[in-house]
Amino acid sequence: MRFRILRNVLILLFFSNCSVNYGQLTYAGKISSDLKEVSGMESIPNSDNFWMVNDSGNHPRVYEVNSKGKIYKTLYINGKNRDWEDLTKDNEGNLYVGDFGNNANDRKNQTIYMLSAADLASKKSIDPQKIKFSFPDQKKFPPKKKKKHFDVESFFHHNGYLYLFTKSRTKSAYGRTNLYKIPAKAGKHKAQFISTFNTCSELSCWVTSAAISPNGKKVVLLSHNAVWQFTDFKGDDFLGGTVKKYDLGHTSQKESICFKDDSTVYISDEESHGSGRNLYVFLLD
Repeated sequence: MRFRILRNVLILLFFSNCSVNYGQLTYAGKISSDLKEVSGMESIPNSDNFWMVNDSGNHPRVYEVNSKGKIYKTLYINGKNRDWEDLTKDNEGNLYVGDFGNNANDRKNQTIYMLSAADLASKKSIDPQKIKFSFPDQKKFPPKKKKKHFDVESFFHHNGYLYLFTKSRTKSAYGRTNLYKIPAKAGKHKAQFISTFNTCSELSCWVTSAAISPNGKKVVLLSHNAVWQFTDFKGDDFLGGTVKKYDLGHTSQKESICFKDDSTVYISDEESHGSGRNLYVFLLD
């Protein structure tokens, strides 16, 4: 009797999962409930696991999560989670946490926390180095509505620099993203402007995460329902490369993307209206 009940429950769960349409995405797992507002994700070198963080209003913690979305380890960061929005790593395995969410465009203290690879491997509580930055072209805090282009939710590390992709809060230009760079070292820096790209004008076209492939030849930007891939760029003007848009066929509050290899990305979304908090796999050309 117990076996029959268990069998029926498993069958029900199987077909319930199969009935969900994730469009072009492959479902990988349900992310642990401690990460309801997962806003940043990065792959861990020589591992199938990921680092993940929550959005604003949550504890300053970094979670190691397995490929099915289950928490493996929790690390405490001696800093504030004012608005953590993305994660990236360098070639040495150091992790960078972007506390640069700026919905109102009024922040003057946007910060990136650098966590050393040695501390990540050996400590439960980490004292991070701080990288602070400002935008030289922002003169008012907040600026006028038509110039609210200084929110940030996306960045990655490449060749000693951190590349920041802004998120526009201007109604007529939601898909605009400006690319800046700063040195990946502690201190205060003025961000250097590189270029601009427009995904589209709709609210769903907000850029929420970015990543660069291990070989440095592909850059991807994420929105709630699409991925933009850039290739054949010159130097670090990533947005000036050849563009290909992938319509995912699935809309949710997607906030994180990272490469697992040169053609495979993982994507996660926040829990919203009873759905989301999932981990997905997507294959690029």
